[in-house]
Amino acid sequence: MRALAANALIALLVCAGVAPASAGDSPSARPGVSVLAPPLRIAPLGRDRTLRIYLPPSYAQGQRRYPVIYMHDGQNLFDAATSFAGEWGVDETLDELARSKGFEAIVVGIDHGGDRRTTELNPWDHPRFGRGEGEAYLDFVVEVVKPFIDARYRTRPEPASTAIIGSSLGGLISHYAIHRHPQVFGKAGVFSPAYWVAPAIYDYVREHPLPATARVELTMGGREGSEPITDVRRMQALLAQAPATRGQQLVLEPQAEHNEAAWRARFGPTVIRLFDLPD
Repeated sequence: MRALAANALIALLVCAGVAPASAGDSPSARPGVSVLAPPLRIAPLGRDRTLRIYLPPSYAQGQRRYPVIYMHDGQNLFDAATSFAGEWGVDETLDELARSKGFEAIVVGIDHGGDRRTTELNPWDHPRFGRGEGEAYLDFVVEVVKPFIDARYRTRPEPASTAIIGSSLGGLISHYAIHRHPQVFGKAGVFSPAYWVAPAIYDYVREHPLPATARVELTMGGREGSEPITDVRRMQALLAQAPATRGQQLVLEPQAEHNEAAWRARFGPTVIRLFDLPD
């Protein structure tokens, strides 16, 4: 076990079938954040999962369709009262991007599974944390959540308009997702990825190169420890070897730590770059 990185990350890692409706909006489709009820079922795992939906300011006006950002750890995205250690401020950030840049998107926050988080967000088995359930979780996102959202909200469902973003283990599963399902996700924001939990990710990325249209942004804080920084630099070098390199980059923030405050600060700039918004 890599003691320095592991000890710094473990506390955060640990804590922290629906029939499609007819075409049209959900009755609760109003701008702002709402909690979907009832939760959706992860059938292979026998668990339910709550979704938190952000709709942009102009959603109630007209019939415009919007890109969608899928995010993990939904409890931490919108409300400090439900978060583990502060919120990302996703709604405030996107409201500001709507005002300043005219960019609007739907965000689907998928709640984490509490003490199951370390297995649900890892596609591979781990000798300490147990059998990886990331494949079943990701199938749930792709086969249940996304069709549910596309059926009920005015989305732009194509990969170029579909992003997946997460931090730590959420960063790990987000990076895996874009390589596993490039026909679904065209953009990935990989914040402070916990690659140390799943070293098999390097071979998987090497063996499953991305299409030229994919966009991946790796972000890491300079105060997260030398080993996580080494890991993310290794991944960036690996991505740079692939034919499609234009949309892949690493952003290192020297003073940032491994926490929601850091991810909140990086969320807006990452969205700007992933969606090619003007500076």
